[in-house]
Amino acid sequence: MILLPFRYLWWLVSSVRRSIGKPPEFVVFVLEESLPGLPDPPRPLWQRFTSKPRLSVKELGERFDAIARDPRIKGVVLHLRTTGMPMATLQDLRELVAKLRKAGKRVVAWAPSYTTGPYYLACACDEILLMPTGMVQQLGFASTGVFLADGLARFGVSADFIQVSPYKSAADPLTKPKMTPEFREQVTWLLDSQFRELVSAVSESRGLDEAGAKDLIDCSPYGDDVAVEKHAADRVVGEEELPSLLAGRIGSWEQASGKMRRPAPSLRRGKYIALMRIEGTIVDGRSGRLPVKPPIDIPLVGEERAGDLSVVPLARQLAGDKRAAAVVLYVNSRGGSSTASEAMRLALKVVAARKPIVVVMGAVAGSGGYWIATPGSWIVARPSTLTGSIGVLTGKIVTGATWQKLLFNRETIAFGDRVTMYSDERPFNEEERGIVRSDIERIYSVFLDVVARARKMTPDELGPIAQGKVWTGRQALERRLVDEMGGLDAGIAKARTLAGLKDDAPVREVRGPKRMVPPLAAAVAAGWFGYVLEGLNLLNRAPALAVMDYLPGDLT
Repeated sequence: MILLPFRYLWWLVSSVRRSIGKPPEFVVFVLEESLPGLPDPPRPLWQRFTSKPRLSVKELGERFDAIARDPRIKGVVLHLRTTGMPMATLQDLRELVAKLRKAGKRVVAWAPSYTTGPYYLACACDEILLMPTGMVQQLGFASTGVFLADGLARFGVSADFIQVSPYKSAADPLTKPKMTPEFREQVTWLLDSQFRELVSAVSESRGLDEAGAKDLIDCSPYGDDVAVEKHAADRVVGEEELPSLLAGRIGSWEQASGKMRRPAPSLRRGKYIALMRIEGTIVDGRSGRLPVKPPIDIPLVGEERAGDLSVVPLARQLAGDKRAAAVVLYVNSRGGSSTASEAMRLALKVVAARKPIVVVMGAVAGSGGYWIATPGSWIVARPSTLTGSIGVLTGKIVTGATWQKLLFNRETIAFGDRVTMYSDERPFNEEERGIVRSDIERIYSVFLDVVARARKMTPDELGPIAQGKVWTGRQALERRLVDEMGGLDAGIAKARTLAGLKDDAPVREVRGPKRMVPPLAAAVAAGWFGYVLEGLNLLNRAPALAVMDYLPGDLT
């Protein structure tokens, strides 16, 4: 409370300083990498000097809001570069652009070259501008699956996994020599859904009917010499010519923000909306993230981690916080440990008994990521969010033949008839396979019951939707797995409504205690390799995995 008057005094001093001079008429934002939904958590001081924090969708939205409030700024230039950005994230950005345009600001997209993702985003802008010698490249979606079973067998390695359904295909790249019919069917319906979103965006942007939009996509690529003629772009213009074209000065956000007035800080200490995030692989243990950016991306074990030992205490804290009138739970996870998922769900269920929880799904919220979303009284997702994957699997990698090929002799002394059941020396025998399958079916039954109760479905209604099948957000809405198409703003608005708060009720992110990583762990090799090994160990401890498949649609 003591700090609040000082914050207001600092705002007054800052306002005087910002009133001197004018901001540029147009603010340029260079989007050159994928944007996370929420800002990165605060990092230790020593890490802040090693890398620049990433711009998040939430922060970009706040900057757009500031631009919308300033009558001196005419608009925004989006400088787009080729990025592997999920379709759901692009839909977040398209909504921000639409909101800014609705406020009367001009938004133009400019790029040296457009691939599918940047072009999809550009279609939300007032104009699509292309650099001389640039291209609108081939548009659409394609997926290539790599299946390793035959290749691994040459080295004496095999994968022995048990799953609830052929659609629960997270282990298929390791266990199958080629794409199964179920895998192919699932990939097809996901690609079809994503393609429909692209066609709709092109149709609206370019003033074409559905057939015309499909034709524009199918006839790509377009060089700068024909892009305007074919109506794929509006103008061909160099970056240096943009100020003349827009009839205004162009500057960066850093240049503009120093001249922009900020709203006065709130001095109220009443009810608020708590924003809680669960991102990355769900593990039995503590949350964590890599101290350094890895040289390559490794699914699950190399990603950010959400641990039950970190998430559960935070949920308990929220349950007891009387000022937190509602919770917005941001989930961006393809799952992980079934036991950790259930521990988080039970803790969140206690929160939900005291105050409403609105779940906002990020680019992906499947399997264990959907499991932890079930306490929510309302679930919001983007049309291209990947979700569902209600199912579990477990198994092991068998390397016994590899040791034999290398003429290495492994000998095991064991007490307990089944203590070596998960040994990597051999596949499961029939008795062990029956035990494992029984466990998997039991956990799957719990998962089904959790979802059925939360979504008010009968087993017959849920059965065909589950089985490990992955759905886009729009498909999930049709199947009653989510309640609304939207993003963080929609989730916050719903939480305020459910809590009976005003439209300007504050939103505050709640975080658990920070885990300090010693500087020596930041060495690229040691920090990255150690984190991956720890991830492998954490997942190996889980009795079953509620993990969503890596499927097309994750990236454009």
